Amino acid sequence: MSEQQVEAVEALPTQEHHEGGFRPIEQLARDTTKGGPHYGELIEQMRTLMDKVRLASPDDELALEAIATLKELNDKLDRAVVDEWSAPTWHRTDLPSRGNITLPPFLVDHAGRDGVTARITFRTFHLGGNSAAHGGHIALGFDDLLGMTAAVHTRAVTRTAYLHVDYRSITPLNTELRVHGWVERVEGRKVFVRATLHDGDRLCAEANGLFLMLKPGQQ
Repeated sequence: MSEQQVEAVEALPTQEHHEGGFRPIEQLARDTTKGGPHYGELIEQMRTLMDKVRLASPDDELALEAIATLKELNDKLDRAVVDEWSAPTWHRTDLPSRGNITLPPFLVDHAGRDGVTARITFRTFHLGGNSAAHGGHIALGFDDLLGMTAAVHTRAVTRTAYLHVDYRSITPLNTELRVHGWVERVEGRKVFVRATLHDGDRLCAEANGLFLMLKPGQQ
């Protein structure tokens, strides 16, 4: 794990574990080997498959061959399926987006009370049209990183209440972009956050949102 990623992990809130609840961040930091030493490569190959399928136009012979291969793989992976709290994606803070394939891959450079900075890449899978990232995937990236921003600032677990995104210019694919998120203010349990997404000096999108700190026992 890089020094920046350790800093981000240590800055996240601690939450006592309960059935269906959140795991302590100290446990997350210890469990970066969960899924084995090749888990990161598995996730990367999965992302590559998603990229290729996004633009694939197979003939029927190739489609049937791929279906058979995927069925065989799914049967093998059935043996490794665990509940959501035991899955490596909750633990692999050493990997882009914690190894979560549902998120656009990002790397956190800094996470503290002053905000979160990260590098995010929208891949071919995230295509919206005309070589631009889909707005929904951009919003997804903002949601996860702003949730981290709120959590790091408050040292509390939060949930999204609302998220508003303004799309200012085209967000390119397969380009490392810069995200900056920060907390504007806190009012009781309400955490008001903002973020920007840049390609160099060009503003691609910006977001503002409200996250709520959970009460004890809430999920």
